[in-house]
Amino acid sequence: MGNFAANEGLSVFVILVWLGINAYLFVQFYMNFLTERWFYTRVLLGDALSWARAPAACLNFNCMLILLPVCRNLLSFLRGSIQCCSRTAARQLDRNITFHKLVAYMIAFHTAVHIIAHLFNFEWFMGAQLYRNSSSLPFVLSQIGTGDNASYLNPIRTDQTIVPNTNPTIVMFTTIAGLTGVVITLALILIITSSMEVIRRSYFEVFWYTHHLFIIFFIGLVFHGFGRIVRGQTATSLLENKPSQCADQFESWGKNGTFCPKPEFAGNPPMTWKWVVGPMILYVCERLVRFYRSQQKVVITKVVMHPSKTLELQMKRKGFRMEVGQYVFMQCPCVSQLEWHPFTLTSAPEEDHFSVHIRIVGDWTQGLYEACGGDKNETQEAWKLPKMAIDGPFGTASEDVFGYEVVMLVGAGIGVTPFASVLKSVWYKHIQENQNVFTKKIYFYWLCPETQAFEWFADLLQSLEGQMTEKGMVDFLSYNIYLTRWKETEAAHFRVHHEAENDPITGLKQKTLYGKPNWDNEFTTIGTKHPEKKVGVFLCGPTQLADVLEKQCLSHSEAGVKFIFNKENF
Repeated sequence: MGNFAANEGLSVFVILVWLGINAYLFVQFYMNFLTERWFYTRVLLGDALSWARAPAACLNFNCMLILLPVCRNLLSFLRGSIQCCSRTAARQLDRNITFHKLVAYMIAFHTAVHIIAHLFNFEWFMGAQLYRNSSSLPFVLSQIGTGDNASYLNPIRTDQTIVPNTNPTIVMFTTIAGLTGVVITLALILIITSSMEVIRRSYFEVFWYTHHLFIIFFIGLVFHGFGRIVRGQTATSLLENKPSQCADQFESWGKNGTFCPKPEFAGNPPMTWKWVVGPMILYVCERLVRFYRSQQKVVITKVVMHPSKTLELQMKRKGFRMEVGQYVFMQCPCVSQLEWHPFTLTSAPEEDHFSVHIRIVGDWTQGLYEACGGDKNETQEAWKLPKMAIDGPFGTASEDVFGYEVVMLVGAGIGVTPFASVLKSVWYKHIQENQNVFTKKIYFYWLCPETQAFEWFADLLQSLEGQMTEKGMVDFLSYNIYLTRWKETEAAHFRVHHEAENDPITGLKQKTLYGKPNWDNEFTTIGTKHPEKKVGVFLCGPTQLADVLEKQCLSHSEAGVKFIFNKENF
């Protein structure tokens, strides 16, 4: 229970508050449209009125939130501000994309309810016009405002008005509410479907471009309520025509000798813009900051082509400052003028440059690889190297590494990149004999499918291994490297070398392991060795591995140890 509270307590609290606000808004606005002002509107529409308006309020609230988790500069500022006060609160900001997705799902849900309710509303509106019976209250209400069209209740008008046919489809495409509703619904469908993991990973450009339909979505959202199609009785009219007294006398409304004049109706003023204008301004400022950063000159000082088809770029930019584990967004104009991609920094803050390692897996990375001369045998001249734009750096969970006395670092494949920065920084701190390092023990796990992935990282590990041995700190860093796709039979050839001092694959003293780690045993062992400690568990890897490690963090509490789970999420 203690581990669950430490890992998930604040997250659960935030989600419950968010769900509670959604529930409150839904119930509150549902009840608001059961009041006397909306009595005549409910005569036409029934309960579908409240079912349309309640989710609209929730949509306003969630559309206010949806942009905030993707304001990277704002989040980095907040993370740096609260990190010194509450590491737990800072870790919640690392889950910004998860919350962004949850809010998007909530928007999709309330949009579906809103649309379905309005489809019923338009059917009721049309039915009230088609059933032409002067002794029917819905028909009488539909005829109000027919002559001057000043105070109508039913937006589907007769042939005396601007809409010649009583057809809800025509209303849908000829009113502000209908047209903007169709546009924002189509934009939302495209944004959500293109965000599916299979599309995002295989066709990133599709995800990238369709996500920018959010601009159309917000423009349509702001103007959606300007048509004021859903109308209620005005305050002045309520004083003269009280539904409780006049609803049964509708056939004599406005005639001489009656005390019940025809009711007058008006729509609510548009409110959505009040909900979203603040986040929209913040996001515009965010984009301006990104644009300013992208215009700063970036110099590529070194290009390294690793055999595993991993491209290493070492760069410099005036005033660039970083912390361990941070990431940047990169743009290469000669590859794409619009696309920006995130990459973890593999350099240490102590170095005079910043670097990234890029695995060549898609069109954009292939284009960058070729622009840097990766497909050529001769060395690329410096003046021929492509121009780069950099936005960042931005904070991640790995910034908190040195805040724990005991640390577990778990990298899968190229996911080892943030820990390259961490381990380099450790190396520099010990060279400089920095006595302010709070971390006393690091457990490093690297899971790779094939041997080629080790090549670019082996030199760093060998340097660290030698440095730790020289300073008598062999126990400071424990590392385990796993070849996950190798079976025991395939590794038989290498077993004959196990008597040698160094591993035949990595050149390290620590032998390479085959298969996948037994995480239950690993957590039990670490928990037993470090009683009453908080162990920071940091992962950069796939979701499946994250699920496994998070469950281990929650289930292990040997000798009072608490495992705090942190995952890179960008």
